[in-house]
Amino acid sequence: MSRVYNFSAGPAALPEEVLRQAAAEMLDYRGTGMSVMEMSHRSKEFENIIEGAEAALRELMSIPASYKVLFLQGGASQQFAAIPMNLTRNGTADYIVTGQWAKKAAAEAEKYTKVNRIASSADKTFSYIPDCSDLPVDKDADYVYICQNNTIYGTRYPQLPETKGRPLAADVSSMFLSEPVDVEKYGVLYAGVQKNAGPAGLVVAVIREDLIREDIWPNTPVMLSWKTQADAKSLYNTPNCWAVYICGLVFEWLKKNGGLAAMRERNEKKAGLLYDYLDCSSLFRGTVEPASRSLMNVPFVTGNEELDKTFIKEAAAAGLVNLKGHRTVGGMRASIYNAMPYEGVEALVKFMKEFEAKHA
Repeated sequence: MSRVYNFSAGPAALPEEVLRQAAAEMLDYRGTGMSVMEMSHRSKEFENIIEGAEAALRELMSIPASYKVLFLQGGASQQFAAIPMNLTRNGTADYIVTGQWAKKAAAEAEKYTKVNRIASSADKTFSYIPDCSDLPVDKDADYVYICQNNTIYGTRYPQLPETKGRPLAADVSSMFLSEPVDVEKYGVLYAGVQKNAGPAGLVVAVIREDLIREDIWPNTPVMLSWKTQADAKSLYNTPNCWAVYICGLVFEWLKKNGGLAAMRERNEKKAGLLYDYLDCSSLFRGTVEPASRSLMNVPFVTGNEELDKTFIKEAAAAGLVNLKGHRTVGGMRASIYNAMPYEGVEALVKFMKEFEAKHA
């Protein structure tokens, strides 16, 4: 059976090498006589897995010792509540709304704190990132929140916002591990791993230690307390053991393939190939302003809904799957995460050229 090129936004493609290793270890993980899915999360074997995953991630991202790494459940959306619960001190927070996930995060935060929406790109269907160099950041804001790469709309912050000394909280789910990152510019960054690092069901959060405190929102559920999770080393309850294991394999794969600087180079090359074609096509059009384009998620349209549907159907028949765009944008979206090879984007562009020749 041949594998397709999977352009899904998430759960997304994983490196084939990682999948083969997981398959080889499925029934007998390194001489234990059992699968990772069967072993106790309190066992020495799993302790080695989770500690190894953290060590590899710290190396990849150059995470300072002053930051904690947490492996959490509940999806990235659960952090929409956990962030205001853990960070609220003065009772106000500033949000920059550049897509559906930041919009939902702001709405959730309003249950626990006052939310100021200090910038937005809703006026143009979230097709750009607003200028964030001099925003009206509240001097009493407990944090400034962003979704750094917008999976649905295909935008990415060209520079981090100027937060005027307030901690930056960032959802980096769909750009996680796709390029080098200066961790010290963030108070907290977190990612649902199912887009670029592992299977669904796990969130990795990197949090500055001074922001992990006991004096949090008084009705915070114990599972949403960062201090509870940090003190228990992400083992307060049974974690998503399988997802942690797969992430560890992906982290090692990234190290083996040159780390995050090499990933950025690969991702820029892939995205450049697709954007260059979109910019000269007479049929297809990208929906994002060039300065705000994501390296990971590329939405595009023909301008004809029926033709879009035909393209998606014929592309799937050609082994190019999960290209349907989000319902709020329409058209198509190619998610070209780390695991997508350059050859996959080449195959997509070749198919698009052939389709254009037939329908232009």
